[in-house]
Amino acid sequence: MKSDEALALKALEKDRLFEMVLQHVPFDGWGSKSLQAAAADLGMTPITARRLFPQGQESLLAWLGDWLDRQAARRLADENLERQRIRQRIARLVAVRLEVLARHKEAMRRAVAAGALPRNLYATSRRIWAGADDMWRMAGDQGTSRELDYWTRRGLLSAVWVSTFLFWLEDRSEGDAETRAFLDRRIDNVMTVARLKGRVESMVRGLPGLRVFLREPPAGGYRS
Repeated sequence: MKSDEALALKALEKDRLFEMVLQHVPFDGWGSKSLQAAAADLGMTPITARRLFPQGQESLLAWLGDWLDRQAARRLADENLERQRIRQRIARLVAVRLEVLARHKEAMRRAVAAGALPRNLYATSRRIWAGADDMWRMAGDQGTSRELDYWTRRGLLSAVWVSTFLFWLEDRSEGDAETRAFLDRRIDNVMTVARLKGRVESMVRGLPGLRVFLREPPAGGYRS
């Protein structure tokens, strides 16, 4: 079996176990208890479960971000985002993630509590950033970290995602209508900031030497 096929099968196995873990998290939290209960439901041995998620809570929370990215991408596979304005794309990309998580609100509340633990804070911030990067790339932004607005765009979207996600966790409106309205307001705020930022960047780009700093290195790298 080729290595990529083995990795694909392992990912499928992890997804199957993870999705069962989600059913237990509201009662048993993000840890070994939920992991072992999910394994038992699937007829999987505890050793196999531990092999798939060797660090228990940390491994499960890490997989949550990866799983969410892929589930959102699948839901969007038949949607033509390219025909939408950038504001609409971002709104849809955030909304579809909440749609994926709609059946798991209590598990997500537990995820927030677990992710806020001191030992998990760094990994949590990395997952938020990675999610924002994934959304921007799906929206058509293929920028690199050497570009002036790369960090700002992802930082702003990270803030939109976190604030909307936390609002959604407490939303009791029908069909999460209040969350959709909240998301629209947040994106309006971000677009205003982006317009102001664009004016500042147009001035900053004219500074002597900045173009050299932002320029991508040649294919062979810079010579020393």
